[in-house]
Amino acid sequence: MILKRILDYSHTLMEQSLNKGDIAIDATCGNGHDTFFLAELVGEEGHVYGFDIQLKAIQNTEKRLIENSIEHRVTLNHDSHSRIKEVIPEAHQQNIQAAIFNLGYLPGSDKQVVTTPDETITSVDKLLTLLKQGGLIVLVVYHGHPGGKEEKAALMEYVTSLDQKNFRVLQYGFINQKNSPPFIIAIEKQ
Repeated sequence: MILKRILDYSHTLMEQSLNKGDIAIDATCGNGHDTFFLAELVGEEGHVYGFDIQLKAIQNTEKRLIENSIEHRVTLNHDSHSRIKEVIPEAHQQNIQAAIFNLGYLPGSDKQVVTTPDETITSVDKLLTLLKQGGLIVLVVYHGHPGGKEEKAALMEYVTSLDQKNFRVLQYGFINQKNSPPFIIAIEKQ
């Protein structure tokens, strides 16, 4: 397949952005798949900060990291991604190379607990000030759940307003799929 599926493409973008020794953010740990992937990319010299508001997501992620003996590369935060700037140590704040978000809800859990427009935009806004030049934020936007359309609309309004002199914004998705298919927004800091 030439055209990559959404999650595969989000990982391709992370692979192209991250190197050994980099600092990365998983803003929505979920079941730990992206956190593990980022920890592999940054290697022993790098570090990943993971965030999730659900304790079950933090526990699932921690279990995955321990099973693969890379928990020392990651700091997990049972907290909102909107508090990134308050939580990440100053020494790493200006060295963030990449961040990934999977918006929506934790698969297999309470579908009422979802990411929200205000917290997501606050988080992205803070990250853009911390992100290194050439750094990348990837948002995988799931919007087929209650509140998802509102988050999608607010996020699209926000990213289309970013100054093109400072940021390049990409939208990637399959437009002929049914049932509100997810898509990617990628923001590169110039």
